[in-house]
Amino acid sequence: MFKSKMAEYGPDSGGRTKGLMLVKPIVYGNTARYFGKKREEDGHTHAWSVYVKPFKNEDMSVFIKKIEFKLHETYANPLRVVTKPPYEITETGWGEFEVIIKIYFNDPNERPVTLYHFLKLFQTDTNIMLGKKTLVSEHYEELIFQDPTQMMQTMLNSTRQITLGPWKHETDFAEREQKTLEKIGNARKKIRLEITDLKERLKSNKQTIQMFKEEIRKLEETEQVETET
Repeated sequence: MFKSKMAEYGPDSGGRTKGLMLVKPIVYGNTARYFGKKREEDGHTHAWSVYVKPFKNEDMSVFIKKIEFKLHETYANPLRVVTKPPYEITETGWGEFEVIIKIYFNDPNERPVTLYHFLKLFQTDTNIMLGKKTLVSEHYEELIFQDPTQMMQTMLNSTRQITLGPWKHETDFAEREQKTLEKIGNARKKIRLEITDLKERLKSNKQTIQMFKEEIRKLEETEQVETET
């Protein structure tokens, strides 16, 4: 399919559309669950999955060729490649580490995108620690295509739904965004108050300095008069 697309658009994928920007939101991260005890044969304590998902209900294979997941070197075949949805790797382990995720596109003229995710297994939530609840560590990100080629533009605008049912994520990103905006608003308010306080202090210090200068001037005048007499 994509070879025929290349033949249709040519080696430059139809050329780039200047001034156009297309955005595809995604979610990436991992889930993990404690076994309840250490596994005797290998010492592993958790089952986990690391993934890249579409934020919206759409099939990303229309524009994604493959996704590479670079695991810790201690795993057999640490470079895992997934060529179709779901873009997910499931394993077991006992330690946390950084996973390097590299997304390749069906348009060879579009550069791959690299993401870094720290695989989390542990959290202070009691139910997660006991293995009664799944840990979720995921993030919202946007793939931004600035001046995409004609071929890439067509693929990005041709995605289809993955499922007819509701499309949900483990994380309520709308709620997270609201909380983040509230934190930013509170931080800005705090900074404004601190700036006002510093300005008042600066004004007071300037007045004090001016007062000292005036006192010094008076002393110098007095000393000069005494000297002349």
